[in-house]
Amino acid sequence: MSSELNAPLRDTHSVVLGYLLWIFGFTGAHRFYYGKPFTGTLWFCTFGLLGIGWLVDLFLIPGMDREADQRFQGGPLDYSAAWLLLTFLGVFGAHRLYQGKWISAILYFFSGGFLLVGVLYDFWTLNSQISEKNFSYR
Repeated sequence: MSSELNAPLRDTHSVVLGYLLWIFGFTGAHRFYYGKPFTGTLWFCTFGLLGIGWLVDLFLIPGMDREADQRFQGGPLDYSAAWLLLTFLGVFGAHRLYQGKWISAILYFFSGGFLLVGVLYDFWTLNSQISEKNFSYR
């Protein structure tokens, strides 16, 4: 356990991207990015807890970034790139193509991200998907 405490910190997530997603924080985008899907969904359904939670998150983002850096596996696949692809091109499957998931990427492209249900699923699980892929490259 002490070796884990002395291990160098992985920089898997970006504070800058966290703040950029925070601008759209009433949708929960930054919370999904940092691996908090339950509160991301809550923010999405309540417009950032009516703006109050969104404003508080302005100060919580550095801590969320540190927690995500410790929680997720670093490697050749970049979390920020995957999240940008999911956020802006998710219905076309660009984030799945980035991960090498060709078949589902093609299916997303022709079905609008499985009629947006697949995109929502990926908002919940993208960090884990990237972490598992990065771990498999070890």
